[in-house]
Amino acid sequence: MKTAVRIIALSSLLLGAWAQASGLEQFKAFVSSTHAAKGDFIQRQIKQDKQDKDQLKVSDQSSGTFLFSRPGKFIWLYQKPFENLLQADGDKLYLYDRDLNQVTVKKLGSALSSSPAAILFGSNDLEKNFTLTDVGLKDGMDWLQAIPKDKDSSFALISIGMQDGVPREMDLRDNFNKTTVILLQHMEKNPPLKADQFKFVVPPGTDVFTP
Repeated sequence: MKTAVRIIALSSLLLGAWAQASGLEQFKAFVSSTHAAKGDFIQRQIKQDKQDKDQLKVSDQSSGTFLFSRPGKFIWLYQKPFENLLQADGDKLYLYDRDLNQVTVKKLGSALSSSPAAILFGSNDLEKNFTLTDVGLKDGMDWLQAIPKDKDSSFALISIGMQDGVPREMDLRDNFNKTTVILLQHMEKNPPLKADQFKFVVPPGTDVFTP
């Protein structure tokens, strides 16, 4: 009974601490304490209504699972409406299209550094590649913004909503003013990983492209 009371008390203290922490403080704590994580995601495209510019329309919704280990290792699996896979082993990026039965292999290189993927999957030195600022409270989350320092980045602004010390939403605005919203759910921090967890095995009979 005493143990249960202590756990409840500790949980209350942690939640209280996060309630006082800004989005940027929560985010930095998450990055420094989380070398790996897994969970589910829902991804949506947000577009302006052609008839009413003040109205936003949701389109192209997809969902799936993710797993990452810093730096540069991740599995981002789209399950619905179509199955597609993005996987990186720290050296190469594999884009596998199950329907087309083909995989495209690219060098991971520095392409990850200023991309939205670096927020979750990259190194801890995020301020080297992004300008980070607090935004404030909205929709029950503490928000921060990340602006890529690389002027050639395809994204102009990344907004991150933090809640209870973990990222719950990422809004990615590209240079054409289109926004992609990613909701992160059921996140588990620092799960056990196998030694070959991120090794990609090309399915038999699959066409391989290396542009």
